[in-house]
Order: sequence, then structure tokens, then C-alpha cells
Amino acid sequence: MLEGALKGVKVLDLSRILAGPWCTQNMADMGAEVIKIENPDGGDDTREWGPHYLDFPDGEARLSAYFASCNRGKRSVAIDFSKPQGAAIVRHLASKADVVVENFKSGSLAKYGLDYETLRVLNPRLVYLSITGFGQKGPMAGRPGYDYVFQGAGGLLSYTGWPDGEPGAGPVRVGASIIDVSTGMYGTVAVLGALLQRAQTGEGQHIDLALSDVAVAINANNNLSYLISGKSPQRLGNAHANLAPYEIFPCADGYLILAVGNDPQFVRFCNVAGRPDMAGDARYVTNEDRLKNRASLCEEVGKMLSTRTQQEWGDAFDANGIPWGPINTLEQVFASPQTQYRQMAQTLTHREGASVPTVRNPVAMVDISTSKAPPLLGEDTREILMGLEMSSADIEQLETQGVVHSH
Repeated sequence: MLEGALKGVKVLDLSRILAGPWCTQNMADMGAEVIKIENPDGGDDTREWGPHYLDFPDGEARLSAYFASCNRGKRSVAIDFSKPQGAAIVRHLASKADVVVENFKSGSLAKYGLDYETLRVLNPRLVYLSITGFGQKGPMAGRPGYDYVFQGAGGLLSYTGWPDGEPGAGPVRVGASIIDVSTGMYGTVAVLGALLQRAQTGEGQHIDLALSDVAVAINANNNLSYLISGKSPQRLGNAHANLAPYEIFPCADGYLILAVGNDPQFVRFCNVAGRPDMAGDARYVTNEDRLKNRASLCEEVGKMLSTRTQQEWGDAFDANGIPWGPINTLEQVFASPQTQYRQMAQTLTHREGASVPTVRNPVAMVDISTSKAPPLLGEDTREILMGLEMSSADIEQLETQGVVHSH
């Protein structure tokens, strides 16, 4: 295990909600020092996005589950940079930073002197990541948008859901904020690439990352299917556009996912199911055949799977190398021996005494259990400002003026 791959990298996080914070949490997990700048009046919007909340022992402070999911390992400094004194402090911090991440409306930070063009003069080595809905330039630049909007506008919902004419027909939202999280991951990769390039050139750069672009990119193979054929993919419910049988089927006590990925697996499945004749049926011999005859195939498979329990099928599939899976609740996920062996659920201890649950970063580069718990609003303000050689009297005056807030 590497310890602190980004140790020594200073990140100034001006982002909020999910995409930006997910990106900077990744960097914190890899050892970077991340200073999260928040508005003293409430801070990051997600601090008040419930349910659910984790209450602290003092009965006053609390953390929302949403905020806690993407702000591990960071220090919170509450500064109102709409005020000149506050903007000057943030510029000072940026002059010493390696990375700035922001997700404000394009062009809006220029009036505070916190845009890339201003900060690059103070710090030519600065890597500056801007995350917006539609990019810094273009016909829709400046327009706001949330994950849900981009799931639709980027094409994902056009082929996610049940086909017209079937019960429950229509687009279905992906349960997780997949565009935000994917943007955070792309942002992390972009910053790491820019830091590597900076090591060679000595210069930083401005990265323009748009959720709308990410929403298009993550269509992945569906994009190429359209670009090659000229045909937009259609909603198929739980079926796979390129493989069959590859979907959710009912069994005797619930549901399971059968994921047959090639012809040999289909032969093994037919043998396990007691229907070797199906493997030789001209309608089902190849995957291409099975796709053409998906309806009759799935009807037959459904009848077979309904005769045994999930466990019975699972044991048989595992013994014969047939990919399958259950439909787990999160309770079942975290009770799973696999999840527990991989130590995905961990606990952080906040300095106020609260135990804060967290989920280990799957990039196992650092020991997350030693990370800093998600911060309360402004809990690191005083420490960071004193590091800028401000006196306690100076900080108290700024607090009185409403420029900063400390917990």
C-alpha cells in the first residue's frame, strides 16, 4: 500500500454539492492537503440535505449523510469571498496551492479575482479545474443544471427503462448521481494528468470540465453503436443490448441476475438447468441467434429459473463458472463477507468525539481509517488563518465583520 501518493500537494476546494467534492475527496484520500472554502452562511448546500443526519455528542452539531459521503479528509475554512477581505484571503491561499477546484457559474469568479487568469499571475504553476454544467464557452455556457437533468439531456435515460407498450414503460433515473460521480472521477484524472505535465513543463493550466460532456462520454459503447449504425439505442428494461440471456429473472424466492457473456457459458447454463437441448436449438446456438430470439429465450429461461431458490441456483452457477448475482439491499451489501473482507465500511473519529461511518476509496492507496472525518463548517478556519500569519485579534475582527466563521 502506498502512503500519501499526493503528500505535499495542496488543494483549494471552492466546490460544493457532489461532482467537485467527489474529485477533491479522491485527492484527499491519496494524501493531498485539501482546504474546503465554504460560505459562513450555511456552507456547502449538502450540509442541509437530509435525510439522514449524524448528531454529535454535544447535541448541537450534526453532519448530513450526503455531505459526509464526499468530504472526508478535508479542512473547512468558512470565508465570505464576496467581501474584499475574504477574497484577498482566498487569493493568498491560492497563491500557495497546487490545485484549485471550483464549480461556480462560468465567469462568475472573475469579479472576486478568483478566476484562473487572475490567479495564474500569482501562481503560474496552478492547476485550476472548473466544473460547470455546460462548459466555459458554448451556446449553453452559464446555464445551471443538476445530475438528473444531464442523465436525460446526455442520452442515458433514452435507453434506461422499460420499452413502450410494456408495464411501467418510460425512462427511469439511475438511482445514484452517476453524472456527478463520473465528473468527479474524470476531474481527478484530469488534475493528476495536469500535475504530471506540470512536472515536465513547470506550468499549470486551466481544465474546463462540463457535466454535459461527461454525460455524453459515459454512454460508452452505446455512443459507438449509434455512430456506427445511425440508430439510437432503445429502452430494454433489464435486458442487455448486446448479450442474451443477460438480465434479471425471477427465481423461487426472489430474483437473480443471470449474465451469460459468451456461447460456452450458455452451453454450461443449459446443462446446469437440465436443458442441454436448448444449447443445440438453432434459435439459441450463438449469441447473435439468442438476441434475434430474445423473447422466446427469456420465456424459457424464466420458467427454468422459477423452479429453484436463489441459493440453489447460485451454488450451481458458481460450481460451473456461470456469472450471476443477487439483488442486494445495502444492508445485505455491508453484511456481505466480501464487503467485510475488503474493509469497505470504515469508521472515522471526529475530534468532537463523534464516530463517523465512511466507505473506503476502492483505490486502495492509503489507509482511509486514519483520515480526517468530514469537517463541521469552519472547524479549521482559525488554524488555517493563523498559518497565514494572522493574529487571533485579526481573526476575531474578521469574524465580527462576518468575513469568516470558525467553529
